[in-house]
Amino acid sequence: MKALQPMVLRLCVTTAASLVLTPVAIAQPGEPAADAAAQAEVDSGPEPAADDSSGAASSERTGAAAAVDDSFAVEEIVVTAQKREQSLREVPMSITAVSGDELSEKGISDVEGLVKVTPGLSYVESGSGVPVYSLRGVGFFDTSLGARPTVGVYTDEVQLPFSIMSQGAALDLQRVEILKGPQGTLFGQNATGGAINYIAAKPTQDFEAGVSTSLGRFYTSDTTGYVSGALAPTLNARLAGRVASSDDWQKSDTRDDSLGQKRFYQGRFLLDWTPSDRLFFELNANGFHDGSDTQAAQLVDRIYSSPAYSSEIPIVVNQPVAPSNNRAADWDPERQLRRDNDFYQYALRGELQASDAVTITSLTAYSHMRVEQLVDQDGTAATASLTNVAGVLSSFSQELRAAANVGRATVVVGANYSHDKSEEESLFQFPYTTSSYSTIPGMRTTASQLRGRQRFNTKAVFGNVDFAFTDELLAHAGLRYTDVDLHYVSCSAAGDATSAATYGTLVNVLRGRAGLPAISVGVGSCISLDSTLTPGEIDAELKEDNVSWRAGLDWKPAADTLFYANVSKGYKSGSAPTLPAIEQSELAPVTQESVLAYEAGLKLGLLNRRIDLTAAIFDYEYQDKQLQGRRPTVLGVLPGLVNVPDSRIRGVEFQVDTYLQRTMRLTLAGTYLDSEVSKDFDNYSILGDAANFKGNDFPYTPKYQLVADWSYERGLSEQLDGVVGVNANYRSSTNAGFGDDERLAIDAYTLVDLRAGVKSSDEQWSAIAFVRNLTDEYYWTNVARQSDVIRRYAGQPRMYGLQLSFKF
Repeated sequence: MKALQPMVLRLCVTTAASLVLTPVAIAQPGEPAADAAAQAEVDSGPEPAADDSSGAASSERTGAAAAVDDSFAVEEIVVTAQKREQSLREVPMSITAVSGDELSEKGISDVEGLVKVTPGLSYVESGSGVPVYSLRGVGFFDTSLGARPTVGVYTDEVQLPFSIMSQGAALDLQRVEILKGPQGTLFGQNATGGAINYIAAKPTQDFEAGVSTSLGRFYTSDTTGYVSGALAPTLNARLAGRVASSDDWQKSDTRDDSLGQKRFYQGRFLLDWTPSDRLFFELNANGFHDGSDTQAAQLVDRIYSSPAYSSEIPIVVNQPVAPSNNRAADWDPERQLRRDNDFYQYALRGELQASDAVTITSLTAYSHMRVEQLVDQDGTAATASLTNVAGVLSSFSQELRAAANVGRATVVVGANYSHDKSEEESLFQFPYTTSSYSTIPGMRTTASQLRGRQRFNTKAVFGNVDFAFTDELLAHAGLRYTDVDLHYVSCSAAGDATSAATYGTLVNVLRGRAGLPAISVGVGSCISLDSTLTPGEIDAELKEDNVSWRAGLDWKPAADTLFYANVSKGYKSGSAPTLPAIEQSELAPVTQESVLAYEAGLKLGLLNRRIDLTAAIFDYEYQDKQLQGRRPTVLGVLPGLVNVPDSRIRGVEFQVDTYLQRTMRLTLAGTYLDSEVSKDFDNYSILGDAANFKGNDFPYTPKYQLVADWSYERGLSEQLDGVVGVNANYRSSTNAGFGDDERLAIDAYTLVDLRAGVKSSDEQWSAIAFVRNLTDEYYWTNVARQSDVIRRYAGQPRMYGLQLSFKF
C-alpha cells in the first residue's frame, strides 16, 4: 500500500485535470451531446455576470482555452485576515479560506479535518487528549492542559487560548480562514505558526432554517441544525446546534472488546442588535459537552526502563504487537476510557461608526472549560500508563481597537488584555511497569498526582498601517508590544499509600546523604525536590516582554495580479509543564521563542479569473524554539520542556483553483518544508542517551504535503442536479522525535475521500453518499515511548454513509 500512495495521488490529480481541461458533454438518450451540455449549464449554472463581455472572444480561443465558459462570474471571497473586510485576492499573505457549505460537503467538523483542505497544516493526537496543531512545521508538542499553542484558534476573532477548547469551534459556519506565518501584529502572541479563524454564520432578518444529518458506519449519526430570523425591527437572532454520536470503532487485540463511542453535543446562540445605523452589538453564547471515549494506543515495541524487572510484568512482555490495522488497539479492560468535558463561552462584540472614516470595535469574552478524561497510553491490556486528566481552564479577554481611512492610508490601532488560567490535577497510574519496581529495592511506586497551576496576564498595544503610494504599489507596517506575566505553581505528589511510602524512603535517603533530617511523606504530599532536597511545590514567576513587527510591500501591476514580500517577527510566550517530576527542575518553564520570517508570494487570476494561482516561498529563522525533550534527574533521564537555541524552516507552497467550467472545480495545493536544527543542541534520545541533534529535522514535520480536490455538478433535470467529488491528501514521512530511531517514524500516507449524490437545483435539499479513507489506509499521527513500550495512535478507518441536508 505504501508504494501505491504516490501513484494514487497522481491518478487523482491526472484524472481530475483531464476532466477540467477536456470539454465533455454527456448526452441524454436521443439527445445530441452538445445540446445536453448546453442544457446542463442552463439548469445548474449560476446567473451570467452583468458586466461579463468576454464571451464574444471565446470563439477565438483554441485548445484547452476553448473549454473555458466565460458566461458566469466567479464568486468573490471576502476575508477578515487583517481585521477588516478585504477580497482574498488583495490580502498580502498566504490564506486558505473555505466556506461553511464546503466544509459540510467534505465532512469537516473540527480542526483536524482542515488538513484535507490546507497543505502545511498538521494535527497530532498527543496521547493525553490534548490536540497539537502546527502550520508550516511550526508547532508546540506539550501534553499539559495549559499548553499554549503556536497556532492560534479563534471564533469571530475571539481566541481560544488552550488547544483543547477548539473542539467545538466548527459549528454552523460562514467560513474558516487559515492564516499561515506569524500573526503576532494583529492577532497577538502565540501565533508564530499562524491563526485559524472560524467565522460563524450570522443572524438574518428574514426567516431561515436548515438541518443536516449524516448517517454512517459504526452507527454514526451527526446532525446539525439552525434557525435564524428577526425578533424585532433591530434585533436578529440565530440558534444552532449539533448532536453527534457513534458506536465503538476500535477493537482489542487480545479479547472480545471494543472502544470508541462518540457522544458530542454543542450549541450556539447569536443575537445581533442594531440600535442605529452607526452602532452594532453581537452577543455570542456557545458551549459543548463531550462524553466520548478517549482513543487507545497501539503497541509497537518494548523498551524496558529497568530490564531486570521485566519478569514482573508478563502481560506487557507477552502483549502482541498491534497489527497494521487502524481499528486495532488495546487497553485496560477494567477501566472506562471516557471524557466528561464541558465548555462554555460568552462574547460581546460592539462596533461604533464614529465617523465615515473611523470605526471603533470592542471585543469582550469569557471562556471556561472543565476537563475530566481517562486515557490509556500504553497500548497493552495492563495498567501501565493510565492517566485521569482533570483540570479547569478559563480565559477573560478584552480588546479595543479603532480602524480609520486617512487619505491613502488605512490605520488600525488598539490595546488588548487577557487573563488566562489553567489548573490541572491529574492522576498518573503505572503499577504494571518495570520503573514501578526500580525506585527503591523491595518497594514500589504505582501512582503520582500531577499538579500544575498557571496564570497568564497579558497586556498589549498594537498598530498597523497600510499605505498606497500609488494604485499599484502599497506598503504595510505593523507593531505590537506585549508584556506577559506567568505565575506557575507545580509539583508531583504521591498518588497512593504505596507510592507515598516509597517516595518517602527515597527522599529521606537523599536527604540523609546530605546530612539533612528525615521528613514525612503522605498521600498527596509533594515529592518534587528543590535544590536543597526539600520536597514541595515550585512557585515562581516568569516575566517576559517582546515587540512583534511586520513590514511588507505589495505590487499590483494589473487587475487580479498581486506580488508581495513580507518580513515579520513573532513570539510565543513561555509555558510550564505538568509532569511526574522527582525534581522541581523538570517543572521549569521554557522561555519565550521567537521567529524571524521572510516570505514572498504572488496571487494571480488567469483566464478572466477562471484560474486562481497563489504561491509563496518562505524562510523562518528560530531562536529558543520550544519542544518536549528530556532532562536528567536522580531517577534517570525523564521528559521535560526545553528550548532549542537555533533552528530554521524553509519552504515553498502553492495552490491552484480552477473554474474552467461553471459546474466544475479543481483545487491542487502543496507545501514543501525543509526544517533543521541549525546549531548545536544537546539533549537525549528515546533511549536516554546524550546526543547532539544539530542537523536533525523537526519532529512532526513532513517534507511534502499535497492536496487535490475535484468537484463536478451536472443538471439531471430542471429540478435536479447530480454532484460528485474526490479529495486526496498526501503527507510524506516524518518522525516523532530527534535522532535516527526508526521506531519513532511516522510513515507517509495518502487518504482519498469520495462523495456523490443529488441535490435540488435551488439548493434547498441534497442527498450525498460519501466514503472517507476509501482505501482503508493504515496510518498514524503520533508515536512515542511511554514507560516500557513504544506506542502509536492510528488514524480513522474507512467511513461510509449518507448525508441529507434541507433548508427551509
